[in-house]
Amino acid sequence: MDTAGQTGASVRERVGETEWQVRKDLAALYRLVALFGWDDLIFTHITAKVPGTEHFLINPYGMMFDEITASSLVKIDLHGRKVMESEYDINPAGFTIHSCIHAARKDAMCVLHTHSINGVAVSAQKEGLLPLSQFAFIVLRSLGYHDYEGLALNPEEQ
Repeated sequence: MDTAGQTGASVRERVGETEWQVRKDLAALYRLVALFGWDDLIFTHITAKVPGTEHFLINPYGMMFDEITASSLVKIDLHGRKVMESEYDINPAGFTIHSCIHAARKDAMCVLHTHSINGVAVSAQKEGLLPLSQFAFIVLRSLGYHDYEGLALNPEEQ
């Protein structure tokens, strides 16, 4: 872990200006997702890449979205290892889903995985999204489906 000589220092003191701004923006996004009701208790995730690195920030496991702060975000690598000391764990399913996207898409600076009420309702329909409005037609051609197989813990699902 990147903690040499950093014992007792705040997160703000241990990161550069760019990472601190990403942390603030990501914490604000978590709180906005909670405000709009797009969170699912603690079971959705948003990650942001730390520019210039292979690291990304993810929510602390067990923390509600409206509690997340810039300092509580956990910095991990593409293998799920913490690269900066943190008292928090991460959700393994969040790592499984997000790490493969960050690994495959270097330009993906932020990845959102939410369980909105509308999204859950559509995904629960056997027919999926029906072409009943102009809004459905906007996304139908680029829409893909993945059968639900339980928690995303299997690296082969990446």
